[in-house]
Amino acid sequence: MKKRYKKDVVSFEYLNLFSDLTFENIAIVSQYLMDSFENGTFDKIEVCYGQFKNAGIQVPIAVQFLPVAKVEVDPSKTQSGTKADYLFEPGKVELLEELIPTILQTTFQKFVLDTHASEHGARMTAMDKATENAEEMIKNLKINYNKARQEAITKELSEIVGGAAALG
Repeated sequence: MKKRYKKDVVSFEYLNLFSDLTFENIAIVSQYLMDSFENGTFDKIEVCYGQFKNAGIQVPIAVQFLPVAKVEVDPSKTQSGTKADYLFEPGKVELLEELIPTILQTTFQKFVLDTHASEHGARMTAMDKATENAEEMIKNLKINYNKARQEAITKELSEIVGGAAALG
């Protein structure tokens, strides 16, 4: 990482993140990222992780974490007409100040858990293939062993028959 990304900031502070995948532990890292973005240390944060599809498919993906990308709304899929008038308690600002960090922390936790699941899926697939290869190797070794054993028995029988014929 240091060699390839010389200009970028690479932190090795959280290498043991996967040893404790609780929300509280993961939230420490996501809070560090949010604080670093808020105080101007970073102007953009992208998270690269392994998106889990299934045990055999894990997709490496990079996603912009901060600033949050604006969601484009397709006007053809929205309902026209009257707008709903919602009453927010606490107020909208207080609600957003609480919800946005929680949503970001939950999103970051999804990234980490996807990566963890992807790793286990890849390990499971690798172990399955290794088991299949070992079983095939055992099968081939048994065939070779039985051929060698059969040749030895045949040779021994030939020697016995040849010796008996010479005597008789």
